[in-house]
Amino acid sequence: MYSPNEKRYESMVYRNCGKSGLKLPAISLGLWHNFGQNATEENARDMLYTAFNLGITHFDIANNYGPPPGSAEEMFGKVMKTDFAPYRDEMVISSKAGYTMWPGPYGSWGSRKHMIASCDASLKRTGLDYFDIFYHHRPDPNTPIEETMAALDHLVRSGKALYVGVSNYNVPEQAEDAYNALKQLGTPCRINQPRYSMLNRDKEEGLFSTCEAHGVGIMAYAPLSGGRLTDKYLNGIPTDSRAGSSNTSLNPEHITPKLIAALKKLDTVAKERGQNLTQLAISWVLRQESVTSALIGASRASQIVDCCKAADATNFSADELAKIDEILLDVN
Repeated sequence: MYSPNEKRYESMVYRNCGKSGLKLPAISLGLWHNFGQNATEENARDMLYTAFNLGITHFDIANNYGPPPGSAEEMFGKVMKTDFAPYRDEMVISSKAGYTMWPGPYGSWGSRKHMIASCDASLKRTGLDYFDIFYHHRPDPNTPIEETMAALDHLVRSGKALYVGVSNYNVPEQAEDAYNALKQLGTPCRINQPRYSMLNRDKEEGLFSTCEAHGVGIMAYAPLSGGRLTDKYLNGIPTDSRAGSSNTSLNPEHITPKLIAALKKLDTVAKERGQNLTQLAISWVLRQESVTSALIGASRASQIVDCCKAADATNFSADELAKIDEILLDVN
């Protein structure tokens, strides 16, 4: 029987999610990869146990995570039932709807029909009574935003979610429309989940200030840019890496000579700070006060341990930030 580390809350940093009372760990664990049917249950359990033992209380899923879609929720549901059930009130569990889950016009996007049916299916797969956070996963160009946000409001009022958020609402005006619609309904948006890393900084140009103005926390996903911001690619593309795999989620063309040169310079900065490149990249994301948490992925437990060491090292000198900016100019 699983028994968590009694000191799990002593080392993790927790931040308020925007202007709310919800605190999230500085490092959250996403189940996008390596929790579906292509993963072993033993390894998945090891990663979940390790994360919770380190004070990671937030686990982020979505209806389409797998493969196949839905299988990551099922995997998490198994662990929840056998080991995590006594600790449910210590956890923040999120899921999302918006990507394709079944054939036909109601299987994806943001209609009320899709949102509510998808949430019900996700609750069934995980075996949960409610989600702490439920997201709309991507903007829908063909559904009025008021309808999608009203569906999120309904999920809260029906007890299926405690908080709601949006993901991939990257355009400030688009995000603001969602925030305003939810505010009028009386269920404020509490979190936005955009892609953000050293190699993907466009959100700094307006989205962050929009979130701050509306009291919305930021859950920064892909802080390691799909693994590019690790020491794995310092000397090219290893055959056992994502970019080196034939069934890859990272295009090898994205590992350019310019990137490799920049990674080597960033690695030097990291070592000067007593960190490795992975930890530097996560600490850099968390330097932003508006960022509530960095959402990491992992393929083994040791990576989670490594990432958590970045949670309390988020202070950078002006010289360090200037040096990093200069290095990144050669890539972006």
